[in-house]
Amino acid sequence: MSIPFYVSPEQLMQDKAEYARKGIARGKSIVALEYDKGIVLVAENPSQLSKIGEIYDRIAFAGVGKFSEFDQLRKIGVRFCDVKGYAYSREDVRAKALANAYSQAIGDAFTREFKPLELEVIVAEVGDPRLVGHEDNVMYRVQFDGSISDHHGWCGIGGTVESIEAYLKNHYRPGLPLGEALRLGRDALVAAANGSTPIAPERLEVCTLDRERLGRKFRRASAEEVRAILV
Repeated sequence: MSIPFYVSPEQLMQDKAEYARKGIARGKSIVALEYDKGIVLVAENPSQLSKIGEIYDRIAFAGVGKFSEFDQLRKIGVRFCDVKGYAYSREDVRAKALANAYSQAIGDAFTREFKPLELEVIVAEVGDPRLVGHEDNVMYRVQFDGSISDHHGWCGIGGTVESIEAYLKNHYRPGLPLGEALRLGRDALVAAANGSTPIAPERLEVCTLDRERLGRKFRRASAEEVRAILV
């Protein structure tokens, strides 16, 4: 009789974490920054596949890692928010509830499935001065194992997130105008990739959550607009 193959739970979790980290590290990082009118999300993305998207009126999503996996999460998030907004009211849809739902789903996959999800996501919500208790911007980072953390000022995801955080800790200041925030986000991505040449506007995916915009706050900037801002 053969002896069953055994792997300790600790080793199994370590192997899953290492597998997920390698998958995430193959993608380009993303940074979200608060600026004077809201939140700007910046990603190096030379492809036509969007890494940043709108979830609901004041909520945006960004993902790194395996595109098919984080894009499926984005679609699930849209349905989650649509149902909640229809059942209650649009003002009741919050980034915190969505981030918690993502955390549970990603954590369950990491614990129970043979292969973990190779992704990290940001859920960002721009504040609204009309809503008591929700006047401030919020940003949540959900990692491959379901770990969730809230961030103020900036938030980064991807394989070089430690370098991004170190750069922004030294250079970020509150109340930046959009142009300075965008340049700072681009410079953080360049520094994290150990590069010296600025990323071309055509290779940047830039989206904003602008609290002063009427209706839905999400807006995607074209390459021409990004170039004009960065000049």
